[in-house]
Amino acid sequence: MSEILILYYSRHGSVARMARQIARGVESVSGATARLRTVPPVSADCEKTGPDVPDSGAPYAEARDLKECSGLILGSPTRFGNMAAPMKYFLDGTSGLWLSGALAGKPAAVFTSTASLHGGQETTLLTMALPLLHHGMLLVGLPYTEPELNTTQAGGTPYGASHHAGTGTQPRALTREEEALCQALGRRVASIALKLQ
Repeated sequence: MSEILILYYSRHGSVARMARQIARGVESVSGATARLRTVPPVSADCEKTGPDVPDSGAPYAEARDLKECSGLILGSPTRFGNMAAPMKYFLDGTSGLWLSGALAGKPAAVFTSTASLHGGQETTLLTMALPLLHHGMLLVGLPYTEPELNTTQAGGTPYGASHHAGTGTQPRALTREEEALCQALGRRVASIALKLQ
């Protein structure tokens, strides 16, 4: 069995919804299963501590989740064209895995959600890819053979799945194309992980 870790941070729920669609794609591949994990928020208040277990949703990730996975799909909302601080903070703590080469040779992909259509989706995906390259992971994108990449009027890039959530108090739902591209990304990483095993 090939287990794909879908590791994400989601503030308002859009990235979490994408993660669930990606998990559907992973689990549509025979012999693959998805492990959903999130990272805790960070605070500028050095006295403040968060709960050890999230109130709802996926459990918090641990280093062993990364070590045990056959592939990794990383997701974060966009913050000024970059990944959110909680995801960066978590990744900054993975030097032990880097030193041991635990992630080297495993497939990896990235996904994001932005409030505005041109809010830095592609730069965020690229910034999330950089630490994965340092870990020696094999980056997987979305080729234009995925028909939704040519027809989307919202999110979707060759660098990874994306979503245009909008700026209102209620984030926009994923479009049909965005859902299809999330699932395609999950299928691609799962299929490649199985071939590499």
